[in-house]
Amino acid sequence: MILTSNSDYKTIEELSLNNWQPLSTLLFDGWVLRFAEGFTKRANSIQPLHYSTMDVHEKIEQCERIYASNQLSTIFKITPFIQPDHLDQLLQEKGYDVVDLSRVQTRSLETIKEPEHADVKMDEQLTGEWLDHFCRLNQVNDLHRGTMEKMLNNIRTRTGFISLFIDGQVVACGFGVVERGYIGLYDIITDANFRNRGLAEQMILHLLHWGKENGATSSYLQVVANNAPAIKLYAKLGFSEIYTYWYRIKKA
Repeated sequence: MILTSNSDYKTIEELSLNNWQPLSTLLFDGWVLRFAEGFTKRANSIQPLHYSTMDVHEKIEQCERIYASNQLSTIFKITPFIQPDHLDQLLQEKGYDVVDLSRVQTRSLETIKEPEHADVKMDEQLTGEWLDHFCRLNQVNDLHRGTMEKMLNNIRTRTGFISLFIDGQVVACGFGVVERGYIGLYDIITDANFRNRGLAEQMILHLLHWGKENGATSSYLQVVANNAPAIKLYAKLGFSEIYTYWYRIKKA
């Protein structure tokens, strides 16, 4: 699959929202408001994807009241597809800060290197064991563990939860979601004591092959722009950037 237009890129943006599910959503005049008890900005932010009819200043104020009533900060995800297209400038003028500049990258699955590390386990249903390891490696506390479990159970398309073992111990994990010919890669994490051994690369190769076996022809991922080791790894694996995004958060 070759990406040729903004509509292709917007498809990936839609997939990234589908595959990192909040606990609830509110559709508000073309904007999608997401809520997940404050766990991750992705799942607790406003996605201004579609055309609006309301006055944008009034609309922003109403969103702020809605998030405040849920004891959450007001966060906007700013992509090349925002509506209205001057929203980022408006938010800056209203005192919203930029955080977490991130890069969206893709690659074709036409040819994929074979992984060398074979000791992995792929579950196509979320298990308590996988979630335990995920929370341990990501330092997710018990309160957010329950939120994370509900979010992952909300995914409605084929999902692979991967664990990589060294001497019987899970030292890396992540997951991939297949939808509309893409596999999205999420939360690739390696135990700090086992980094710089190429384990993340091996795990991603397994995920890409699994995605291809399940109908994917391309892959995408999102990475924070200042995560130099991850960006270097993804470049080695053949990923290239297609667009960037960031969040705008209201100053306290």
